[in-house]
Amino acid sequence: MKLKSLALAAAAVVALAGTAGTAFAQANEQFFPLLVYRTGPYAPNGTPWANGAQDYLKLVNANGGINGVKVSFEECETGYATDKGVECYERLKSRGASSFDPQSTGITFALTDKAPGDKIPLITLGYGLGASQDGGVFKWNFPLMGSYWTGADILIQHIAKKEGGADKLKGKKITLVYHDSPFGKEPIPLLQERAKLNGFELSLIPVTAPGVEQKSAWLQVRQQRPDYVLLWGWGVMNSTALKEAVATGYPREKMFGVWWAGAEPDTRDVGANAKGYSALALNTSGTSPKFIQDILKQVHDKGQGSGPKEEVGSVLYTRGAIISMLRVEAVRRAQERFGKGKVMTGEQVRWGFENLALDQKKLDALGFAGVMRPLSTSCQDHMGSTWARVHTWDGSKWGGMSDWYQADESIIKPMAKAGADKYAAEKKLTRRDSADCGA
Repeated sequence: MKLKSLALAAAAVVALAGTAGTAFAQANEQFFPLLVYRTGPYAPNGTPWANGAQDYLKLVNANGGINGVKVSFEECETGYATDKGVECYERLKSRGASSFDPQSTGITFALTDKAPGDKIPLITLGYGLGASQDGGVFKWNFPLMGSYWTGADILIQHIAKKEGGADKLKGKKITLVYHDSPFGKEPIPLLQERAKLNGFELSLIPVTAPGVEQKSAWLQVRQQRPDYVLLWGWGVMNSTALKEAVATGYPREKMFGVWWAGAEPDTRDVGANAKGYSALALNTSGTSPKFIQDILKQVHDKGQGSGPKEEVGSVLYTRGAIISMLRVEAVRRAQERFGKGKVMTGEQVRWGFENLALDQKKLDALGFAGVMRPLSTSCQDHMGSTWARVHTWDGSKWGGMSDWYQADESIIKPMAKAGADKYAAEKKLTRRDSADCGA
């Protein structure tokens, strides 16, 4: 397993970024383990995310840390494999880890049972278990900014708007082409619920990971002739799907991807042939946001960037930075209660995640104006935001951003509660009471 260790407490250590090592976090540093995949079929997508996550932490240190507490981090290569992800978790948790971002729904499933005993929260921004938004059962899971249930619901809303109303969905054919893994299967319950509610016909076509062979899948699409195709892919699966759509003549303007299928690596190789393809967007891209400008000036211009400068501000780079920002702000929030200028434990940071209050004023102050929606969590709500937009590939870049959509909580909340209750029954857990929510 490839380990990269980058302790950011001193400039000399920063200069070692990207080299192998086994440095431990110092007692006066806040340690951020980073599970990444820079190798394998998912590397084109995993790498910009990892670089954004690193660069934001470097920016935090360049500005004095978190209320004076310097941050350190260490990467562990998972290759998107669940067993390697669990191995990375076990290897890094004892080094003072106060949160983990598994970066994989499969790894998240494996760690969900471990986190309570280890008292380490899992942040799963835009992925993971849909039911884990229910903090009454999932005390240590935080699917911040949305789940695959909220994403699927928003896509159906967007298609309904294009059709002229939800009632126009009746009789339509919608096909889900999905990564045959926990990630790809997560939206299915929501889509089945929506199919019953709106009267459209849902077809499911799994694609074996990593998704480099999809000819049989798109033969089915050609035979079924659906009105719309939803693409739940990641990595090489996305560009392959678009190429197969071109080969089979399926209109790209009828294809809509999840937010992990709507970044530059997904469409760059397809270019003009992908024009009209749309996907969910949790965040904007580009170099105009203040925090991106700060990273360029305070990190990259000093020769400390984690990747190529031209990558800064891309869709997944920005999302990686957002994830690190939320982890940092959970620590900062925890410090407000447990002591400013102190290193926070996993249990304290869990409280911080559960009490995030990032309104627009706060986001603006952090340099994230216009990048994302405000986010506010609670004991019961571990998601904090259920909004997303849809952007479209114009042949050379992503643009044409839609208005914000909010997922229909009248559908999702009962599903989340039912899923959480089922999990609690299986694991013999009891729902948290008011005393625990105040802890």
